[in-house]
Amino acid sequence: MFGERVERREDDRLLLGEGRYTDDFEPHAAQAAFVRSEHAHARIVDIDVSGALDVEGVHAVYTYEDLDGKFAEPLPLIIPHEAIADGRTQYALARDEVRYVGETIAMVVATDRYVAEDAAGAILVTYEPYPVAADLESAAAAGGPLVHRDREDNVVARVAEEHGDVDAGLAAAAHTFEWRLQVERSAATPLEGRAIVARFDEDGGLLVHDATQAPTGIRNGLSRLFDLDLDRVHVVAPDVGGGFGVKVIQFYPEEVLVPLAAQRLGMPVKWTEDRREHFIGSTHERRQVHRVRVGADDDGRILALETSFLHDSGAYCPYGLIIPVITAAQLPGPYRLDNYRYDFTAVYTNMVPTSPYRGAGRPHAAFVMERVMDRLAKELGIDRAEIRRRNLIGPDEFPYDVGVTFQDGGPTVYDSGDYPAGLELLLEAVGYDGFEARREAARSEGRRIGIGIAAYVEGTGIGPYEGAAVNVQVDGTVTVATGLASQGQGHQTILAQIAADELGVPVERIRVRTGDTRLQGYGVGTFASRTAVVSGNAVQKAAAEVRRQAAELAARMFEADPADIELADGVVRVVGSPRHELALGQLAAMANPLRYAFGEESAEAALLTRRVYASQEVPLPDGTTPGLNAVEYYSPASGVFGFGTHAAVVEVDEATCDVRILDYVVGHDCGRIINPMIVDGQMYGGVAQGIGGALYERMAYDETGQLLNASFMDFLMPYATELPRPALFHTETPSPNNVLGVKGVGEAGTIPVAGAIANAISDALGTPIDTMPISPQDIFELVHGGA
Repeated sequence: MFGERVERREDDRLLLGEGRYTDDFEPHAAQAAFVRSEHAHARIVDIDVSGALDVEGVHAVYTYEDLDGKFAEPLPLIIPHEAIADGRTQYALARDEVRYVGETIAMVVATDRYVAEDAAGAILVTYEPYPVAADLESAAAAGGPLVHRDREDNVVARVAEEHGDVDAGLAAAAHTFEWRLQVERSAATPLEGRAIVARFDEDGGLLVHDATQAPTGIRNGLSRLFDLDLDRVHVVAPDVGGGFGVKVIQFYPEEVLVPLAAQRLGMPVKWTEDRREHFIGSTHERRQVHRVRVGADDDGRILALETSFLHDSGAYCPYGLIIPVITAAQLPGPYRLDNYRYDFTAVYTNMVPTSPYRGAGRPHAAFVMERVMDRLAKELGIDRAEIRRRNLIGPDEFPYDVGVTFQDGGPTVYDSGDYPAGLELLLEAVGYDGFEARREAARSEGRRIGIGIAAYVEGTGIGPYEGAAVNVQVDGTVTVATGLASQGQGHQTILAQIAADELGVPVERIRVRTGDTRLQGYGVGTFASRTAVVSGNAVQKAAAEVRRQAAELAARMFEADPADIELADGVVRVVGSPRHELALGQLAAMANPLRYAFGEESAEAALLTRRVYASQEVPLPDGTTPGLNAVEYYSPASGVFGFGTHAAVVEVDEATCDVRILDYVVGHDCGRIINPMIVDGQMYGGVAQGIGGALYERMAYDETGQLLNASFMDFLMPYATELPRPALFHTETPSPNNVLGVKGVGEAGTIPVAGAIANAISDALGTPIDTMPISPQDIFELVHGGA
């Protein structure tokens, strides 16, 4: 089962319209709507809610003045960092001042959304505008507008780290170069926006359905906010229509306010985000500006590299420094940098706050490093593939310590891989050696084509932990529950495969439940490509414990050695003795000594049950529990590192400056592959988002902090007709760090795409491409100088 192309088990239900999303729950609930700031930075002079209160059907109107206790405090900073001395997070409803267009100011709860929206539109907010910090580099400079006017500057934090001796390496280098590279602001824009519905029961218990990637984290936060014991708070993430990071662990204002309104009004309350709200109210990502200095010898071997970069945190820093920390740690990629130094400055701006979006800092890192490799190759007159060969970490160098701190606070140590082999397979697959002939043929037809390659390493599978509950039912089915949520990745399939392998049960007999804290109350969440590694190993541990229980029980029944018991085909039997076997479900029934009293087992089964328990002085032997079930947790000591290489062949139309992707090849290694179909699907989806980030998706702000393209009419995304079908190949270098040997795959497809496409366009035009995304207008200005 492990490694087989098992069909996704969740798809039929979703394709038939039988999915249940957050908005499907509590259809008669009261509905919320929000008044959001029209200004990027302003003082709130007055909020006149009288017009809203006069609207028939309005249950309540809330502003900051209506909040108290913990609800009147700033929202939590989810991931603190020692470098953040004065981290700022927003209030659930703005207190005195707004700092980005879209910040929540007031909430209306009414009989339905139409009434709530009408009432929200009747609320009059008077503002005193303040100067706006809408440009990252200007915001970082001294003397510019302050996002938080009680601070001296807009710096969230500064972090620096060095491996080796960069100054000595640069001094010894025969060649040194400096370049500026940048990635623009973008966002996840999943098909389903955020949504939440809350209900308090008569005893004060709270049930929340939330389109979140981390139901257990939301549960923990709500428990503290409402001073409720954990077992009285239940959070369910039902079917979720995409996440990509924007729905990951953090408290949005709506996740606090909707339950609060439900408690105060004594009725279920719901809010479902509309598309404009998603653009201006849900977190963004990506924007960074890098200044890189690199030194190399005559053969192109890098002797030292340093990057100093700015990171756009937006108006607040709810997620701490995770994105720039990941960028800094993963920038070296698969290359041997004996001397590496970074420093970054995270900066407040008057724009939507940022948090991880698929890739989470790694697309920035890969773009910078891969542009450095191409530019260095051109400067030194070395083939682009060859310069990579000379700098790749060798397969005999693992574990390889990059020398800087990883996102989990530990060292960045690559566990396994064969980077040179992956590169060679990619070059063969894309026809790299024959590309010059292909270029000449295209040139003879008046066409400009180029080829680009890019490599990456992706840290995956971080802790702190995930848990899994495995329970064998009397009908032979096996239920698996895990605390994390699924947003379409295929969790129900791969986790079922792991349990099926461990228990010898057909995968069709495994039922996997995710995202419901009533079933598994402890977990962390779906992010950082961690499900297969952390939750997968938790499922393996729990299933292995159930297998042990089954083997010991069967051994007592059959008077055999537990080592001679095997589980296969849904049956528990003594090896070499087919007469001594029972269905796993029947064994589960017998594991409860009272089951046979209800007459559900055969006479033979009842006799076996009595044989096991009759001689015991207690109902159950010491160390056993009724039934066959286990709850286990897996806590990795460190992350594991997938890797890969991408290649793109593009054509640039000289008249329109449009870019068409002719070929796209992906080589990827995520350790042992659980299900090739799932892995391929992740790669296809990741490449699509990577292409969006390379050629289309940019949050366009003006100098006043207004988002100019806050709709799908104006925010460009690639259509299916504009996407190539990537050619995929996989290698497998199992991780030695976990029993399954797996590494994560969720973000890999996205990470190097911008680098590969930038390199290909640069190759086609003979012009450096150092900003992503790049549009036809950008290309026109590069080629024609804006004329």
